Amino acid sequence: MTAGLKTIVYPVKDIDQAKALFKILLGVEPYADEPYYVGFKDAGQDIGLDPNGHARGMTGPVPFWHVTDLRGRLAALLEAGAELLEDVRDVGNGRLIASVKDADGNLMGLLQDPAA
Repeated sequence: MTAGLKTIVYPVKDIDQAKALFKILLGVEPYADEPYYVGFKDAGQDIGLDPNGHARGMTGPVPFWHVTDLRGRLAALLEAGAELLEDVRDVGNGRLIASVKDADGNLMGLLQDPAA
């Protein structure tokens, strides 16, 4: 079971330019503003900017499904034929992410918060 799509991460080449554009688009300041990640919250949605995304295989925005058992869900997706793009990693404070690519090249992210 998932808690739905709550996070979308965009790979960006110029994080300062992307941050300026998303501040105008969303009309809010970022809640996280680090050299490795800028995050915005708007209407219950997290929008992230990742300056390292292209290097990790992100070819466009990646929707992240919030799950309660990331490792189990990832294993099931791989067994069903998904290709591993990024293995499980902690991005801070116990928040885990991973991503896969389906047979059509679509990217899917998984995200598990520590309380899940």
